[in-house]
Amino acid sequence: MTLDQYRSVADRLLGPWVSAADRLGLSPDQVSVIAFLVAVAAAGAFAAGSSPLYAAGALLVLLNGWLDVVDGALARHQDVASDGGDFLDHVLDRYADVAIIAGFTAGIEAYALGFAAVTGVLLTSYLGTQIQAVGIGREYGGLLGRADRLALAGIVGVAAAVYSAPVVAGLNVVGLLLALFAVVGHLTAVQRFLGAWRDL
Repeated sequence: MTLDQYRSVADRLLGPWVSAADRLGLSPDQVSVIAFLVAVAAAGAFAAGSSPLYAAGALLVLLNGWLDVVDGALARHQDVASDGGDFLDHVLDRYADVAIIAGFTAGIEAYALGFAAVTGVLLTSYLGTQIQAVGIGREYGGLLGRADRLALAGIVGVAAAVYSAPVVAGLNVVGLLLALFAVVGHLTAVQRFLGAWRDL
């Protein structure tokens, strides 16, 4: 189960954000770039590894996720949706994912775990777009989609600001998040692959 199934609910809340972006003269591509820069700022906050900055990083991650929905809604509102805009959005989303995970990884200096997490996340996203490329349609399903990852990253950022001691097997909440991304990310990629293979 993923939060992506609730996109229609989010779409109903987007009106004021889309109107504000439109009044400011922003294009959907510019909103995508802003969302990416917000993710980089979150990564910097997580890499610092201090309690107040974890909380700030959590808010920035959630803002990144929200802006990632706003850009598409703005494109539809301005009637400028295009393959180029979709392509840019997906590329920046992947770089944002890498930045956020790298920030968490640097903050606790768990580089092997971070590598496993980022490969799981990238393969999950890759399978989603590759399934689209072979004509089945964009795949957002699986155990853990991007919306879920961003929500969890925000929650863990807040939790790490409050409690940074080890929880299980010497890992604090950030380490547990990276382990979850690693394991469930790869399982989600396999789940998407098997579903597409059956369809093909």
